[in-house]
Amino acid sequence: MEQGTPGEPVTQSAASGRIPLAVVVVDGAGLVSHWSIGARRLFGYGKEEAVGRPVGDLLPVHGALQEDREPYGAYDGLGPDLETSLDGRISYPAAGRARLTGPGDGGGRRRVDVLWWAYPLVGPGPERLLVLAADAARLHAGQHDEQHDELVERIAPAFALHTDFPGADELAARLPEILPSMSVGESARIVSQVLELGYPVLEFSRHDRVPVTPDWGVARRAERKERRQRAAQAAAAGLPVAPDAVDDEAEDLEYAAVREHLEFLNEVSGRIGSSLDLSRTIVEVSKAVVPRFTDVAGTYLREQVVAGEGFPEGVPDETTMWHRVALEHTDEPGRWDDVVPVGESMPFPVHTPFFQCMTSGDPVLVPRITEEMGNAIASQFEKRDIRPLINHRSMLVVPLKARNVVLGFMILLRHRERPVFNDMDRVTGAELAARAGLVLDNARMYTYQESVADTLQDSMLPHIQPRMSGCDIATRYLPGTLLGRVGGDWFDSVKLPGSRTALVVGDVMGHGLNSAAMMGQLRTAVQTMAALDLPPEQLLRNLDDLAQRLGEHYLATCLYAVYDPIASELHLANAGHIPPVVVRAGDGRSELLDLPTGAPIGVGGVPFESVVVRVAPGDRLLMCTDGLVEVRGEDIGVGLATLTESAAHPAASMDDACDTIIRALNTRGGRKDDVALLMARLNGIEARDVAHQRLAVDPSEVGRARELVRAQLRAWSLQSLSDTAELLVDELVTNVVRHSRSSRIDLRLVRSGALLCEVEDDDQTLPTLLSAGPGDEFGRGLRVVSALAKEWGTSRTRQGKTVWFELGLPRR
Repeated sequence: MEQGTPGEPVTQSAASGRIPLAVVVVDGAGLVSHWSIGARRLFGYGKEEAVGRPVGDLLPVHGALQEDREPYGAYDGLGPDLETSLDGRISYPAAGRARLTGPGDGGGRRRVDVLWWAYPLVGPGPERLLVLAADAARLHAGQHDEQHDELVERIAPAFALHTDFPGADELAARLPEILPSMSVGESARIVSQVLELGYPVLEFSRHDRVPVTPDWGVARRAERKERRQRAAQAAAAGLPVAPDAVDDEAEDLEYAAVREHLEFLNEVSGRIGSSLDLSRTIVEVSKAVVPRFTDVAGTYLREQVVAGEGFPEGVPDETTMWHRVALEHTDEPGRWDDVVPVGESMPFPVHTPFFQCMTSGDPVLVPRITEEMGNAIASQFEKRDIRPLINHRSMLVVPLKARNVVLGFMILLRHRERPVFNDMDRVTGAELAARAGLVLDNARMYTYQESVADTLQDSMLPHIQPRMSGCDIATRYLPGTLLGRVGGDWFDSVKLPGSRTALVVGDVMGHGLNSAAMMGQLRTAVQTMAALDLPPEQLLRNLDDLAQRLGEHYLATCLYAVYDPIASELHLANAGHIPPVVVRAGDGRSELLDLPTGAPIGVGGVPFESVVVRVAPGDRLLMCTDGLVEVRGEDIGVGLATLTESAAHPAASMDDACDTIIRALNTRGGRKDDVALLMARLNGIEARDVAHQRLAVDPSEVGRARELVRAQLRAWSLQSLSDTAELLVDELVTNVVRHSRSSRIDLRLVRSGALLCEVEDDDQTLPTLLSAGPGDEFGRGLRVVSALAKEWGTSRTRQGKTVWFELGLPRR
């Protein structure tokens, strides 16, 4: 806002809206919290006199301006509104004209006619009223034009939407400059309310209306230059210097300081937050302030933040551990490294400025670190003398906050040769820390959510045993790269009766927590239905029905295979999934199995088919999700061909074979989906490790069953298991004889990774584990099996049921 020359008619300065403004901010107690240089000029009180005093003492209202000239009559009665606004009795913006009294030259009193705008403020800060005022006399409103004997312009303060004027964005952008000594956050909050309540404007009697253009209340440069020249001449002659010249110089210095403050903050804002990586963000924040703002910057974070854990709770205390995560300085290399190494954790006692900062959440300014304070700080560093590094330096400690919680703090030190930190630096440091705190919190939240996502994904993926009955298994899971780390791909293996193993790979369509949750539901359902020993096509049918009941958006692909190592067969069914690869052990040839594709799970109303594939011992089965073979812009056939080729490469182990496949397909670039890969080496079970005998449903067959078990275990050199195995087979065969309506009993013994004993009959009624009392005759058999067997279970088959148990093989 440019200042007009005394005696100048109302032309360019007022008509353009470029006028000097006084800016006053009042808190909830009615005390002045901000007093601009313009206010000092207009009202006569300096900032030191005004701040902290009741605003009514500084702006005493003498009532409406009463003039003899009629043109002022339209503005009569506006004065008391200022007093009402100052008293906090109205909650809406008001504007008017008033006559105030203030200190004059020589200790006297003078009256000032002002145009004013008052804005009630709300919000978390203490500010409750913003007052803008301009010298009405200097605008010369209502002066007569002697030549035409008519009135010149009359001016009144009013409000309007800033969007009503050209250059609305520029008006809004420059408005914060009326509050130079406030932080960016505080001034932005106040300015947003000003824009919402109404922009200050000048209304002219000829129906013109112009916005008041903020320009710091600085006079036109030519006038200021002229005043400084006059001041210099007066000083040279030993005459008093005019107060306006002193104000001009102070205003110029304040303007330059705030401009530098804003430019620095804008520059820092552009340099931090380029990544969501917490470590990188910390380094960016440290490098942004050294050396321009400070010579040393040490950053400390709470240990929970560094560990990527949940949001820290409660106010820090003297037991809170702070992790030194960064140290940037301009001293000679290595000077700080041994004394304050990065990575160290330590608490800070109550008497330190660091504790004051982290508990209050406010910056702490220490103009110079005294010997006494240096000794207190040095006491925290055992066997390391930090005093030569900090004594007599200026220090500013600023909190790194987010959502009103202190995440950490920065210790800023300046060499003794540099100017000490001042109040403007405190504001700059606080604003810098506020921005850095938000950036760090974003990075922390990303790190935390990434950790939660990884934990969730890991918890939903099974920890498959590398060796099952008749087969070895290896798996790999790769999270998505572009669409989020949580996906819907999964794999699983389920132990089935008869030494068989169910192998599953599935892919829920979509990404994120919803897909992961659906994946968890489907995986659990597959495990449950597999344990019921359902045929593959029936299992997919049931899974499809479940998905439709869960919701219309539940879609997934699934490949389900059952490996029978005794029969050397794979029984497979597919629900819209990519086909598996089989690598033949005999000639090393690999092939995609030609399966009926089927519709994805959740489509509904589509039948599923299963096929039986003969395999030989040593063959490998490879099942994966489409994220491994599908790349944007490339036909999926290319990926399937690469998969088939890489699967045939010889490898020293199953894990090496998986890694070879991942390398072959993951280096093509463009992958964004998650990947699930399951490889099974189908070892089979040799005929010599299987013994089968059919028994009649007769009590005499129980003893025969025991004899068969004893003889077979002797042939396998497993006599140490004979007593237990005979007892448990006795109980299972007796149960069939006594309780089932079966016409046959089949006993099978299988030696693989454990001793498996199966008793099968053609009655589908499953036995139940009961609680047997001391006098009960029945209910003890299965309890004995449960107590002595490594594992046991029951399942229905197409012809009846199977009850089985396993005993661990003796160590050799």
